[in-house]
Amino acid sequence: MSEILIRNADSVVTMNATRAELAGGDVLIRGGVVAEVGQELATTGEVIEARGCVVTPGLVNTHHHLYQTLTRAVPGGQDALLFGWLKTLYPIWSRFGPEEMRVSALVGVAELALSGCTLTSDHLYLYPNGSRLEDTIDAAREIGLRFHPTRGAMSIGESAGGLPPDSLVEDEAAILKDMERVVDAFHDPAEGSMVRVGLAPCSPFSVSRDLMREAALLARDKGVMLHTHLAENDEDIAYSLEKFGCRPGQYAEDLGWTGADVWHAHCVKLDRHEIGLFARSRTGVAHCPCSNCRLGSGIAPVRSMRDAGVKVGLGVDGSASNDAGNLVAEARQSMLLQRVANGADAMSAREALEIATLGGAQVLGRTDCGSLEPGKRADIAIWDMSGIEAAGSWDPVAALLLCGPTRVRDLFVEGRQVVRDGHIATLDLPRVIETQNRLARRLMV
Repeated sequence: MSEILIRNADSVVTMNATRAELAGGDVLIRGGVVAEVGQELATTGEVIEARGCVVTPGLVNTHHHLYQTLTRAVPGGQDALLFGWLKTLYPIWSRFGPEEMRVSALVGVAELALSGCTLTSDHLYLYPNGSRLEDTIDAAREIGLRFHPTRGAMSIGESAGGLPPDSLVEDEAAILKDMERVVDAFHDPAEGSMVRVGLAPCSPFSVSRDLMREAALLARDKGVMLHTHLAENDEDIAYSLEKFGCRPGQYAEDLGWTGADVWHAHCVKLDRHEIGLFARSRTGVAHCPCSNCRLGSGIAPVRSMRDAGVKVGLGVDGSASNDAGNLVAEARQSMLLQRVANGADAMSAREALEIATLGGAQVLGRTDCGSLEPGKRADIAIWDMSGIEAAGSWDPVAALLLCGPTRVRDLFVEGRQVVRDGHIATLDLPRVIETQNRLARRLMV
């Protein structure tokens, strides 16, 4: 069985039970798994020299809309709140097809990999012109990232009082049928699996109560996770109170949308009762700090969530509402926002890094990922701290978030190298970017 030894790192950040950090540390990979973490390890296989580097578990992205990388910085949506932003983008997204979905996903997944991400979820909730979930699954497989796509959906269009145009909504019976199809075709529950599928009706303002209930029943029957947007901004809360007569947390609980197999995106406006509900039920949260800033949604109460025991991971959200897909930058932003809201000691760099790695793995139910210890999957990021970003830093681990870099040197997923010397090793990225820009120009016409 082939081996790879990552050797002589300035620091190996394990994220194990004691959060141990090893100076001059080594990580031995064997058969896609971390075989040993220590010092002065030996191998007859390949050796990766990591002197001057920090080695961390791969980062985990718990919320994304990969299709949106084709619609960054769109005029009319640049300065809008969530609902206005969506109304600007919906007509553009309605012109997508399978090629747009796949190429946009390739660019988005590559961008994540370059920022140290080894596992990403994706929330695809619209399927215009023959698009299917497998358009994104194929893209992630080509690059080599571990993937947790979710079969999203919208079923209530403008004519029925919903937000999306009628052209982008689907019949609910057809939605449930396709949800079952993609789970049966692509979901792999095994340890170390590269693809797990979730079910993800888009939001309380774009699907019916019935679809939320039926999706929850189907997910539990199939043993897959549930995901949606919740309590993203003040408009979201007002809509829930007007339409459902309750706050989003109560709405979710009433429909079976709390539990260890559920995670909600954003949760900016959760109150203390909802935070307590999520903690008791082990419901997870995907915190998307940059998107929440970009859309003026607010600062999620992550400090209160963490203190209460809520599982919290990071999400870059869609690249039309961020507009970047850099996960280590997201970790830094999370740390800074909690300090703005709660004081300079509210969140350390190490805690933010924990949320970005182990925290995300816990939200996605991946007990096999998120830390560097024997038996865990070999999802590993190597960060070169010898550049200008961290020059003069005294603490290389804290410097990763306080200073940089924001681009990984090497990245391994399941022991396979996806990024080498700062470049995607599995894809002709310049060619894909050229195609992406051509497709974007076509959408502008």
